[in-house]
Amino acid sequence: MTEGKPRGDSWQGARWVLGTVLLLQGFGSAATEALWNTGFGAAGLLRAAGLPQWTDFAVGAAGVALLVWAAARTRRSARV
Repeated sequence: MTEGKPRGDSWQGARWVLGTVLLLQGFGSAATEALWNTGFGAAGLLRAAGLPQWTDFAVGAAGVALLVWAAARTRRSARV
């Protein structure tokens, strides 16, 4: 069955993917807003809904947090 695999391994890929998407959506939207005065993606939709500009950075920070978590779990499972 799951011999040799750490428990929760199926979520590890989701952490990497979701973290990358949130990172790009958050900070990418903040950059396009600053450079070209337009937003894109999920963060652009948040802006259209009337949320403040700092929410882009919150989305990007959530992506960074997920990537750090995924990296820490990968490093820890590599040592075991």
